[in-house]
Amino acid sequence: MSERMETVELRTALLRLRRASGLPVVFGGLLQEGRTMRIAELSGAVTPALCGLAISTGSGLGGKCLALSRPCAVTDYPSARHITHEYDLPVSAEGLRSVIAVPVVVRRKVRGVLYGALRESLPIGERVFDAAMAAARDVEQALAVRDHARQLPAPPDPGPSWEEVRQAYGELRELAPQVVDPGLRDRLLAVCGRLESASGAAPTTPGISLTPRETDVLAAVASGATNATAADRLGLRPETVKGYLRSAMRKLGAHTRMEAVVAARRAGALP
Repeated sequence: MSERMETVELRTALLRLRRASGLPVVFGGLLQEGRTMRIAELSGAVTPALCGLAISTGSGLGGKCLALSRPCAVTDYPSARHITHEYDLPVSAEGLRSVIAVPVVVRRKVRGVLYGALRESLPIGERVFDAAMAAARDVEQALAVRDHARQLPAPPDPGPSWEEVRQAYGELRELAPQVVDPGLRDRLLAVCGRLESASGAAPTTPGISLTPRETDVLAAVASGATNATAADRLGLRPETVKGYLRSAMRKLGAHTRMEAVVAARRAGALP
């Protein structure tokens, strides 16, 4: 996944976490290389103290979350005994007390951490925990789809930017329904059809017939978008996106989003 896409997905997940949980402060980051993660996205912060903060595995609450690959929480960060306190200064500068950290895990490998925090010492409730886990799962799904897309064999003579072609295809699918002029819309969809067959490979799963909206949703998912991001791009409700995705998965015989993208490409329904 490109750095820009990672940032968009992380920011979207954190904003959704903040709305769903009611937490005043949420933040997080993804591992770039090695064992260090930097806090890259914040929402609700009133100081720059946490921005860019490097979190090492095993250090502080987030570092413990990275090391154990499971959610961790403290009711009062400054006095918590079961974490180390390398980051007390920036945490105190932001006035955080009760904090939860949830790992982003893809194929058993921790890829980042999402945090939520209160500025008072209160227990983290089940509703907050569930919202944090759901936000982490959204980021995990997006990362998993992008990882798998990178591993797919390139089509014959793809040139140096085949992934950019796929990205452009997804953007065209998003734009087409917004075009009022039917002639122009048909021309855009015709271009999409040419991109679908651009690999030159014969479909390995003939007979699959996806609706235009099912294809739109799968194209967004293939770019790494979560259901909420796809809904925003396509002007749909998240529940509607889920419905189109379920229908496409059923037609493709897929059990996961990733399987659906792979099956659609094999069927020649996506480039």
